[in-house]
Amino acid sequence: MSGASILILIVLGLGIVGVIIYFIGIYNELIHIRVNVDKSWANIEVLEKQRYDEIPKLVKVCEGYMKYERETLEKVILARTKFLEAKTPNEFAKAGNDLAGALKTLFAVAENYPDLKANENFMQLQNRISYLESQIADRREFYNESVTIYNVRIQQIPYVFIANTLKYEQKEMYKVPTGEKVPPEIKFEFPS
Repeated sequence: MSGASILILIVLGLGIVGVIIYFIGIYNELIHIRVNVDKSWANIEVLEKQRYDEIPKLVKVCEGYMKYERETLEKVILARTKFLEAKTPNEFAKAGNDLAGALKTLFAVAENYPDLKANENFMQLQNRISYLESQIADRREFYNESVTIYNVRIQQIPYVFIANTLKYEQKEMYKVPTGEKVPPEIKFEFPS
Protein backbone atom coordinates (compact mmCIF):
# COMPACT_ATOMS: atom_id res chain seq x y z
CA MET A 1 0.00 0.00 0.00
CA SER A 2 1.31 3.39 -0.92
CA GLY A 3 1.49 6.41 1.34
CA ALA A 4 -1.35 8.10 -0.59
CA SER A 5 -3.64 5.10 -0.07
CA ILE A 6 -2.94 5.08 3.65
CA LEU A 7 -3.59 8.82 3.84
CA ILE A 8 -6.92 8.39 2.00
CA LEU A 9 -7.92 5.59 4.39
CA ILE A 10 -7.00 7.74 7.42
CA VAL A 11 -8.96 10.73 6.09
CA LEU A 12 -11.92 8.48 5.24
CA GLY A 13 -11.75 6.86 8.70
CA LEU A 14 -11.60 10.26 10.40
CA GLY A 15 -14.54 11.44 8.28
CA ILE A 16 -16.62 8.43 9.32
CA VAL A 17 -15.69 8.92 12.98
CA GLY A 18 -16.56 12.63 12.65
CA VAL A 19 -20.00 11.83 11.18
CA ILE A 20 -20.65 9.26 13.94
CA ILE A 21 -19.67 11.76 16.64
CA TYR A 22 -21.88 14.41 14.99
CA PHE A 23 -24.93 12.11 15.01
CA ILE A 24 -24.21 11.05 18.59
CA GLY A 25 -24.24 14.75 19.51
CA ILE A 26 -27.60 15.22 17.78
CA TYR A 27 -29.00 12.13 19.51
CA ASN A 28 -27.82 13.35 22.92
CA GLU A 29 -29.28 16.81 22.31
CA LEU A 30 -32.67 15.33 21.38
CA ILE A 31 -32.64 13.19 24.52
CA HIS A 32 -31.76 16.24 26.63
CA ILE A 33 -34.59 18.29 25.13
CA ARG A 34 -37.13 15.47 25.56
CA VAL A 35 -36.12 14.93 29.19
CA ASN A 36 -36.40 18.68 29.79
CA VAL A 37 -40.01 18.61 28.53
CA ASP A 38 -40.79 15.68 30.82
CA LYS A 39 -39.16 17.44 33.77
CA SER A 40 -41.07 20.65 33.18
CA TRP A 41 -44.34 18.70 33.03
CA ALA A 42 -43.47 16.91 36.27
CA ASN A 43 -42.84 20.29 37.93
CA ILE A 44 -46.37 21.39 36.97
CA GLU A 45 -47.82 18.17 38.36
CA VAL A 46 -46.00 18.60 41.68
CA LEU A 47 -47.37 22.11 42.19
CA GLU A 48 -50.87 21.16 41.08
CA LYS A 49 -50.78 18.23 43.50
CA GLN A 50 -49.79 20.59 46.31
CA ARG A 51 -52.69 22.88 45.40
CA TYR A 52 -54.96 19.86 45.17
CA ASP A 53 -53.91 18.78 48.69
CA GLU A 54 -54.66 22.24 50.13
CA ILE A 55 -58.25 22.35 48.84
CA PRO A 56 -59.83 20.02 51.48
CA LYS A 57 -58.22 22.07 54.25
CA LEU A 58 -59.60 25.28 52.77
CA VAL A 59 -63.09 23.82 52.33
CA LYS A 60 -63.07 22.53 55.91
CA VAL A 61 -62.14 25.97 57.30
CA CYS A 62 -64.81 27.64 55.16
CA GLU A 63 -67.63 25.21 55.95
CA GLY A 64 -68.05 26.43 59.49
CA TYR A 65 -68.45 30.05 58.39
CA MET A 66 -70.18 29.83 55.03
CA LYS A 67 -73.43 28.14 55.97
CA TYR A 68 -75.27 29.56 52.95
CA GLU A 69 -72.56 29.01 50.37
CA ARG A 70 -72.75 25.24 49.89
CA GLU A 71 -72.91 25.61 46.09
CA THR A 72 -69.62 27.56 46.04
CA LEU A 73 -67.88 24.92 48.15
CA GLU A 74 -69.29 22.13 45.98
CA LYS A 75 -67.89 23.82 42.84
CA VAL A 76 -64.44 23.84 44.44
CA ILE A 77 -64.76 20.16 45.36
CA LEU A 78 -66.02 19.25 41.86
CA ALA A 79 -63.16 21.14 40.22
CA ARG A 80 -60.71 19.31 42.48
CA THR A 81 -62.20 15.98 41.38
CA LYS A 82 -61.87 16.92 37.69
CA PHE A 83 -58.18 17.52 38.31
CA LEU A 84 -57.78 13.87 39.34
CA GLU A 85 -59.37 12.69 36.12
CA ALA A 86 -57.18 14.83 33.82
CA LYS A 87 -54.62 12.99 31.69
CA THR A 88 -53.39 15.29 28.91
CA PRO A 89 -51.98 18.82 29.10
CA ASN A 90 -55.23 20.23 27.69
CA GLU A 91 -57.33 18.28 30.21
CA PHE A 92 -55.05 19.52 32.99
CA ALA A 93 -55.40 23.07 31.63
CA LYS A 94 -59.19 22.86 31.71
CA ALA A 95 -59.27 21.25 35.17
CA GLY A 96 -56.73 23.74 36.50
CA ASN A 97 -58.66 26.65 35.05
CA ASP A 98 -61.94 25.35 36.53
CA LEU A 99 -60.25 24.99 39.90
CA ALA A 100 -58.71 28.47 39.72
CA GLY A 101 -62.10 29.95 38.81
CA ALA A 102 -63.83 28.11 41.66
CA LEU A 103 -61.17 29.29 44.10
CA LYS A 104 -61.49 32.90 42.91
CA THR A 105 -65.23 32.69 43.47
CA LEU A 106 -64.68 31.18 46.92
CA PHE A 107 -62.23 33.91 47.89
CA ALA A 108 -64.60 36.59 46.59
CA VAL A 109 -67.52 35.12 48.54
CA ALA A 110 -65.31 34.93 51.64
CA GLU A 111 -65.21 38.72 51.58
CA ASN A 112 -68.80 38.62 52.90
CA TYR A 113 -67.70 36.75 56.01
CA PRO A 114 -65.51 38.97 58.22
CA ASP A 115 -64.98 36.20 60.77
CA LEU A 116 -63.75 33.87 58.04
CA LYS A 117 -61.45 36.53 56.57
CA ALA A 118 -59.99 37.06 60.03
CA ASN A 119 -59.41 33.32 60.56
CA GLU A 120 -55.67 32.67 60.60
CA ASN A 121 -55.99 29.22 58.97
CA PHE A 122 -58.09 30.66 56.15
CA MET A 123 -55.58 33.44 55.54
CA GLN A 124 -52.66 31.00 55.51
CA LEU A 125 -54.45 28.66 53.10
CA GLN A 126 -55.53 31.53 50.87
CA ASN A 127 -51.95 32.84 50.72
CA ARG A 128 -50.56 29.34 50.12
CA ILE A 129 -52.99 28.64 47.28
CA SER A 130 -52.35 32.06 45.72
CA TYR A 131 -48.60 31.36 45.88
CA LEU A 132 -49.11 27.94 44.27
CA GLU A 133 -51.25 29.49 41.51
CA SER A 134 -48.43 31.88 40.70
CA GLN A 135 -45.86 29.09 40.66
CA ILE A 136 -48.08 26.92 38.45
CA ALA A 137 -48.42 29.76 35.93
CA ASP A 138 -44.62 30.10 35.81
CA ARG A 139 -44.15 26.37 35.33
CA ARG A 140 -46.76 26.24 32.57
CA GLU A 141 -44.87 28.94 30.72
CA PHE A 142 -41.60 27.00 31.12
CA TYR A 143 -43.30 23.80 29.96
CA ASN A 144 -44.63 25.49 26.80
CA GLU A 145 -41.19 26.93 26.12
CA SER A 146 -39.63 23.46 26.48
CA VAL A 147 -42.27 21.90 24.21
CA THR A 148 -41.70 24.60 21.59
CA ILE A 149 -37.96 23.92 21.54
CA TYR A 150 -38.61 20.17 21.33
CA ASN A 151 -41.24 20.44 18.58
CA VAL A 152 -39.07 22.74 16.47
CA ARG A 153 -35.94 20.67 16.93
CA ILE A 154 -37.50 17.35 15.90
CA GLN A 155 -38.59 18.95 12.62
CA GLN A 156 -35.24 20.51 11.73
CA ILE A 157 -32.69 18.89 9.46
CA PRO A 158 -30.63 16.84 10.44
CA TYR A 159 -32.47 16.26 13.75
CA VAL A 160 -35.60 15.06 11.93
CA PHE A 161 -33.80 11.94 10.70
CA ILE A 162 -32.84 10.80 14.18
CA ALA A 163 -36.18 11.96 15.65
CA ASN A 164 -38.06 9.86 13.09
CA THR A 165 -35.82 6.88 13.83
CA LEU A 166 -36.60 7.28 17.55
CA LYS A 167 -40.31 7.77 16.72
CA TYR A 168 -40.40 11.14 18.47
CA GLU A 169 -43.69 12.90 17.94
CA GLN A 170 -44.69 16.45 18.63
CA LYS A 171 -45.72 17.18 22.22
CA GLU A 172 -48.93 18.92 23.12
CA MET A 173 -48.69 22.47 24.44
CA TYR A 174 -50.42 23.47 27.66
CA LYS A 175 -53.37 25.47 26.32
CA VAL A 176 -56.27 27.05 28.10
CA PRO A 177 -59.47 26.11 26.25
CA THR A 178 -61.01 29.09 24.40
CA GLY A 179 -64.15 29.09 26.52
CA GLU A 180 -62.04 29.19 29.67
CA LYS A 181 -60.26 32.42 28.75
CA VAL A 182 -63.26 34.47 29.90
CA PRO A 183 -63.07 35.52 33.56
CA PRO A 184 -65.59 33.67 35.74
CA GLU A 185 -68.77 35.54 36.56
CA ILE A 186 -69.08 36.14 40.27
CA LYS A 187 -72.54 36.62 41.74
CA PHE A 188 -73.21 37.33 45.36
CA GLU A 189 -76.41 35.93 46.78
CA PHE A 190 -77.38 36.87 50.26
CA PRO A 191 -79.95 34.94 52.24
CA SER A 192 -83.16 36.83 52.92
